[in-house]
Amino acid sequence: MKLVCQILDVKGRDIWSVTPDSSVYDALKLMARNNIGAVLVMEGDKLVGIMSERDYARKVILHGKFSKDTSVGEIMSTRILYVRSDQSIEDCMALMVDKRIRHLPVMKDEKLDGVISVGDVVNAIIKEKEYIIEQLEHYITGHHSGHSK
Repeated sequence: MKLVCQILDVKGRDIWSVTPDSSVYDALKLMARNNIGAVLVMEGDKLVGIMSERDYARKVILHGKFSKDTSVGEIMSTRILYVRSDQSIEDCMALMVDKRIRHLPVMKDEKLDGVISVGDVVNAIIKEKEYIIEQLEHYITGHHSGHSK
C-alpha cells in the first residue's frame, strides 16, 4: 500500500502559494505558469486557504468581478482539508471523492510538506495495480525473476 510521502518523493514537494492580498489575476498567472489547478494561500508559514480554478470560475466570473480587482482572500476556500504524509493513497482517494475536492495539502510534523492532486493519487493507484498484475502474471506463467521493482 503506497503512502502519500511516496507520491511526494516522486513528484516533488514544491509548494506554489500566494497571500490573501494577492490579486486573483496574479494567482491565475502562477497557476498557468506552473500548470497547476490550485494554489495554497499562506500568511507567513500559516496555511489560511486554497484557491482553485473552480473558485475562480464560480466566485469571480459568475459574479461579474474582475480578476485584477479581486483579492485571493475574497474567493479562497478557507475550509482546508489535508492529509498526513504517512496516510495511504486509498485514504486520500476516499476523502477526495467524498468531499469532491481535487487538491490536498500534505502535513508532516505539523508543517506543510507538499500538495497532491487527484491526478497524482489516480496515477499512483494505477501504477500500484499494474505492478500487482505484473507480479501475478509472472507467478502464473512461472517466470520467477527473483528480483522486484
